[in-house]
Amino acid sequence: MSAKLWTITDLSDHLGVPVGTLYQWRTKGYGPTGRRIGKHVRYRPEDVDTWITNQDGA
Repeated sequence: MSAKLWTITDLSDHLGVPVGTLYQWRTKGYGPTGRRIGKHVRYRPEDVDTWITNQDGA
């Protein structure tokens, strides 16, 4: 894997969604899949793209 993993701030910037909303989504099992790396949560850009593609627009 050569792509840099995203922080929650990176994801917030990419989606245009506040960090607090992303934390809420995570606790509800919604949003892109995050992976825990030690004490940090990181997101793979390809997982984010897949999640966006799978949204039905509702």
